[in-house]
Amino acid sequence: DSDYRVRAAACEALGKHGEAAEQYLDAVAACFKDTQANVQMAAVVAMQKHGKAGEAEVTVVAQYLKHESWSTRRAACQALGDLGQAAVPHLAAVAGRLSDDDNDVRAAACEALGKHGEARGQTVAAVVAPVLQSSEAGARSMACLLLGNLGEAAEPHLRAVAERLADSDWQVRKAACE
Repeated sequence: DSDYRVRAAACEALGKHGEAAEQYLDAVAACFKDTQANVQMAAVVAMQKHGKAGEAEVTVVAQYLKHESWSTRRAACQALGDLGQAAVPHLAAVAGRLSDDDNDVRAAACEALGKHGEARGQTVAAVVAPVLQSSEAGARSMACLLLGNLGEAAEPHLRAVAERLADSDWQVRKAACE
């Protein structure tokens, strides 16, 4: 289709349909080279759901975390949240987006890391804990919330979260309580 939104939606749909979509995966794979970042990321997520996205494709998605467009950075966070184990090498870069200038990107990074937290709690805790020292209050707040939701996996970092109770920003102090 000539509209990138339709191409991205088609990839997303095919990613949801399991074996019934297998015959269309070549078309999805062709979207790895699409000119639109959102289409490329949708294709990678769809192929990963079929077990066919490799490390190189996931790395392409991770590179979009530094894109100039906030919506592309947000989409990269969302995609990496959906990529499961394949995204683990890029979790530190996702955690870096907790300091993004855009609130939607910070929220997407938080959600993506939260998706990985259940299965990879200690890994997520290790990449989020340094964000507690960020100069950006929103990032410190997100880090407190994430670590608070990780349960036992965050235990090695509880002292650092407790120190945020003395933070200069009230939202960070509140997040440290949660």
